[in-house]
Amino acid sequence: MKGFLFGILTMILILAVGLLFALTGFVNMRADKPPSSMETAIAGHAVDASVARAATKLSNPVAANEENLAAAARLYREHCTLCHGDPAHPKAPLNDSLNPPAPQFMDDKADMPENQNFFILQHGIRWTGMPGWKNVLTDQQIWQLVTFLSHMSDLPPAAKQVFSEAGAQNQPASGVH
Repeated sequence: MKGFLFGILTMILILAVGLLFALTGFVNMRADKPPSSMETAIAGHAVDASVARAATKLSNPVAANEENLAAAARLYREHCTLCHGDPAHPKAPLNDSLNPPAPQFMDDKADMPENQNFFILQHGIRWTGMPGWKNVLTDQQIWQLVTFLSHMSDLPPAAKQVFSEAGAQNQPASGVH
């Protein structure tokens, strides 16, 4: 019993020291400095677990047809390319400024289930640059984007055309990389 109580007290002390460390400003919150590998691992697993738990088990109601994919390509071009890239900029202009970095969908395809991508697009991810879009886009538009993410590598001609126009419209300003 003594060992058990000692273990509990030790854990409380470790948590208290960690909290004191964070609350006194010793945890670096700068976005221009990469987080530690431990922070990256813990945060990544926490986000994945939170999204998996919170995302309602919905089926995508949007058909992956040319009309929906072209509309989604337009939405992606208008709202997503700056952080997630496009064919002309596989590494997005803001990639080096975001920490944690946003997924670069030209090289790292969206691989979460569609209901989880819908949840992320709707609500965003706290402490990242990912906003929640539910106050800007309709559910239909969000589902179109989810469908687009699932079909980026096999777009029909009209959607490819709209998507490839993204590079022409989102050229970074001179000196911006």
